[in-house]
Amino acid sequence: MMLKKDERIDDLLADQTMQIIQSPTVFSFSIDAVLLADFASAPKTRGKILDLCSGNGVIPLLLSQRSAVPITGVELQARLYDMACRSIKLNDVAEQIKMIHGDLKEMPSYFKNDKFDLVTVNPPYFKTDNKKHQNANDYLTIARHEIYCTLEEVIQSCSKLVKSGGKVAMVHRPSRFVDIVSLFRQYKIEPKRIQFVYPKEGKEANILLIEGIRDGSPDLKFLSPLYTFDQKGNYTKELEGILYGRKN
Repeated sequence: MMLKKDERIDDLLADQTMQIIQSPTVFSFSIDAVLLADFASAPKTRGKILDLCSGNGVIPLLLSQRSAVPITGVELQARLYDMACRSIKLNDVAEQIKMIHGDLKEMPSYFKNDKFDLVTVNPPYFKTDNKKHQNANDYLTIARHEIYCTLEEVIQSCSKLVKSGGKVAMVHRPSRFVDIVSLFRQYKIEPKRIQFVYPKEGKEANILLIEGIRDGSPDLKFLSPLYTFDQKGNYTKELEGILYGRKN
């Protein structure tokens, strides 16, 4: 597998059954992506999955361990798209996972009436108008800040791409919780499951996981909180199970 400048191959799972191409200056996945892949209600053997804002393909790769259905990833940045394509080949899952180099806002027109059973998305988190607050690295700025898409545009696209009765799963920041729930309902995605992730007990939540159903009926469940670290600074047992390849 040909690597480009400063790229490396990392183990994606602790059992070393999957690997992923990463770069410290371009893109390396975070815990948020792993949590979303574990949280989302993925169809097992029937249906199909769409992942938006795929980055280097981490979520499609992780979902392929839980599901046998076709998975499509969409990534705007050419370099990240290329990394994802090479990681898919590296893991010999090209028959299951396909990548599209494109803008998520254009995907409803691209797929037209072709709808998905699950749409996952790890979108840019920060609504930052002041460039001083953005990353010096353009790759990270586009991935983390609402430069090419707003939260509303992300959720609107998800609503158009998921079938009626299908699910949309998103990871975001708790500070956008009210915005996300409001926009979900505005675009006919009924929130069904919510989980807050905390650095440790006694700290404020720093990650939000939310899943809704297109045209669903109201019935919201708040899952038990997930803690990243225990009081000794070690990963909690629950998080270890997620990070190190627990299969659902």
